[in-house]
Amino acid sequence: MSPAALPASIASLPKAELHLHLEGSIRPATVCALTARHGVSVSEEEVRRKYSYRDFLGFLEAFKWVTSFLREPQDYALAVHDLAGHLLAYNVVYAEITLSVGVMLLRGQSPEKNFEAILRAAEPFESRGLRLHWIFDAVRQFGPEEALRVVEAARASASEKIVAFGIGGDELSVPASEFRAVYDRAASLGLRRLMHAGEIGGPEQIREAVELLGVERIGHGIAAIHDPALMDLLAHRRVVLEICPASNLHTGALARQLNSASARIEDHPLPRLLRHGIPVALSTDDPAMFHTDLTQEYLHAHRAGLTEHELSQLVGMSFDFAFRPSR
Repeated sequence: MSPAALPASIASLPKAELHLHLEGSIRPATVCALTARHGVSVSEEEVRRKYSYRDFLGFLEAFKWVTSFLREPQDYALAVHDLAGHLLAYNVVYAEITLSVGVMLLRGQSPEKNFEAILRAAEPFESRGLRLHWIFDAVRQFGPEEALRVVEAARASASEKIVAFGIGGDELSVPASEFRAVYDRAASLGLRRLMHAGEIGGPEQIREAVELLGVERIGHGIAAIHDPALMDLLAHRRVVLEICPASNLHTGALARQLNSASARIEDHPLPRLLRHGIPVALSTDDPAMFHTDLTQEYLHAHRAGLTEHELSQLVGMSFDFAFRPSR
């Protein structure tokens, strides 16, 4: 029988989160505030309906809709204020938050001005015990030239709060090899390297990210279960999988990887990956859009079969494999 509650010893621990998209954290009430700023009246119930989907395409459409109301720096500031308060409520003391800079550029926005507003909005929460760092994210299907613009936006922002460069989006759209120069440029600027892979794609997407691009953390990566040699590689190189159980369930990624029409949280391969020696950072991905929070994700991991000791290990790993500056 699945556990009904998270052990108190785990729930009380301060936590870190490493795979968290600002745009996917915007809760229905905040979405309504954003839309009202731009002359659109939307009810919270309408937002909840938008946040209900059964596959990855449905999620992407909802994500595009929400981000269409992030138009000005103060919109991003509002999203940060909402998210930071929510993180503190769930005992998160450190987070690396992904920003969809590729989407900002697509919409003709200034990433530098948006980021200035984001930093100002985050400042009050630092004194309350929440340390925030940021990941500039490109969209894979936009191609390498647009991805390079994201890297250069990170350079132009010139902030030590930017710790990494990553690529999300459709992992089957553009071969990883086309992004070699982009990742080389990111590394030359001191940015750590991330990529979404093995979410809906196969294990080869993960292997290419690691071997061709030098990626240090993989967003999702659950397809690794199909390739024992890849699992050995990830464990040996200490490449972290940023596992997001609720996301995998709601987008259909879990069902796809398990080739099952009725996948459950209890079926998640997280225990198998962790027990193989692969580092794991448990995360929420897009918490508002997947109706979750970090406490719920630890409960999901418990339901999937992790022991209390293993849950405690997960808490430590999210700090150990963060890209935060050592100073």
